[in-house]
Amino acid sequence: MASNAAQSPVQTPKTKNTRLLIISDTHSQKLFPSTHSHHAFREPLPKADVLLHTGDLTMIGKLHEYEKTIEMLASIDAELKLVIAGNHDISLDEQFYKTDGKRMHRYDYDDMMPYKAKHMWKDQAKQKGITYLEEGMHEFELKSGVKFKVYASPYQPEFCDWAFPYEHDEDRFNPTSECLDGAKSIVQNPVPDFPEVDVMMTHGPPYRILDQVVRGKEYVGCPHLLRAAYRAKPRLHCFGHIHEGWGARRATWKEKAPKGTPKSVYDESVLTAEDVEVDPAKASREMAVYVDLSDSGPGPLKLGEETLMVNSSIMSVSFKPVQAPWLVDLELPCPG
Repeated sequence: MASNAAQSPVQTPKTKNTRLLIISDTHSQKLFPSTHSHHAFREPLPKADVLLHTGDLTMIGKLHEYEKTIEMLASIDAELKLVIAGNHDISLDEQFYKTDGKRMHRYDYDDMMPYKAKHMWKDQAKQKGITYLEEGMHEFELKSGVKFKVYASPYQPEFCDWAFPYEHDEDRFNPTSECLDGAKSIVQNPVPDFPEVDVMMTHGPPYRILDQVVRGKEYVGCPHLLRAAYRAKPRLHCFGHIHEGWGARRATWKEKAPKGTPKSVYDESVLTAEDVEVDPAKASREMAVYVDLSDSGPGPLKLGEETLMVNSSIMSVSFKPVQAPWLVDLELPCPG
């Protein structure tokens, strides 16, 4: 017999507008003095609740380079500062350093370098309010009551024989049952399904999203990562790695995506992908490109339907620090 009792309405999760400052690929670059008004990457960068740095902290993973980056990050005004490594931070990839460190560091090679580098980020950086993230899920709470979950990973498809690589047919983000056709699962820390991830921080970009290189106009992002982003549908996915891919794109997901192949995953997963317009002069004045996706903004993000994708590489393809940080207002969960 059917019940006449009225069903309870679905509860909308409580959220709070949270400001995130996003940078990547700083390669030991210090902030320019405030008088250098033609550089967006200058003192003082905008205040934020959360700072996200998505890797390539250095040029080649030497300790003095890490020290410069820690000093730069410590100067930024943010309650929470989260950092991952990138392919240039070779001494933070212990396995890679064992096989290739001598080739790349030459006379500066030190078989204890991975330990020293990790200690620097786990201890010295932590003392200055900077949190270094290993691959996997992490949860954080802000003074505002916001509690949010981050999936982090420094890995990307093999690219010019640098650190944190995996082969192009290897999938380190999806459980075996969710792998694309022909992919070999090497997953250790799979990306959870929606709604478990609020923010994804990866060094490399997903396939066909802000990942096109100048030479040959080739897409070099990871299709397996795109598959994982589709499953997770985070509010924000930020990355770097491909300097010339700098920008932001608002992706709308299709309702149901078949697993498909690496070459078809974009068309099967992404309904639309709209570039965020940038005013370079304004970005230089304000030291960031501002995007308002909060509930009080002009176009609130649709949770579970959209993801803001941000390639926040500060360096251009010629390694000039001419690209602006991104400043994003976003609703994050506030259970209290």
